Amino acid sequence: MAIIEWEKDDTVAIVKMNNGENRHNLEFSRVMMEILEDILEDKSVTALLITSSDKKFWSAGVDVEWIGSRFLEKDYKSIKDFLYALNDVFKKILTYPIPVIASINGHVAANGLVLACACDFRFMRADRGFARFPEVDLGIPFLPGMIEITKKGIPFYKFEELKYTAKKITAEEMKEHHIILNAFKNEDILMKEALKFAKSLNKARGILGEMKRRMNRHIINVIDKEDPEYIESGNLLIME
Repeated sequence: MAIIEWEKDDTVAIVKMNNGENRHNLEFSRVMMEILEDILEDKSVTALLITSSDKKFWSAGVDVEWIGSRFLEKDYKSIKDFLYALNDVFKKILTYPIPVIASINGHVAANGLVLACACDFRFMRADRGFARFPEVDLGIPFLPGMIEITKKGIPFYKFEELKYTAKKITAEEMKEHHIILNAFKNEDILMKEALKFAKSLNKARGILGEMKRRMNRHIINVIDKEDPEYIESGNLLIME
């Protein structure tokens, strides 16, 4: 089974992450980009929905074991390539000319939550799964671009609380603070309602793409102009 694959339900492209915790590494970034580009070739697709085949996780964020192994082998190029490739995925979603919906059917943490924030809309199941930013306990500060993406999806007062405390929050609390549009009783209802919402979004690609480029221009500028300083310097961990 591919780590990410997609299928169609009428006019909706359903992207399914199939790699357990769906942690982000160089392979994940490259495959996700290929799929995003592939979907756009199908002109009948009017919305994209991202879900997970795992029964526990939507996405747990960056593959820290993979990065750790790259550091030990002094393979700094692969780490840089990964971060740039991941940023390309973020920029692709931020300017994607069809709506992108995160159907969060399990735990979502760290950079997985950034990925969800890059999407245009978010739904979550209420019976399983939490959201969390554990980076303060791991010594991993976000790149500037990740911060800007997250501010798009999470009100700043709540982002500060989550970022500095590493606390876990439920789907109901995410709904209360307008991080997700709605929380549903279980996974079946989540997918049914998220798909129903996706099918209602039949918008022209030209206007939607231009609106997203203008709306998210400041985020992309930060990614392009500020992130390279940290990526090239390797200043990615703070162990104190």
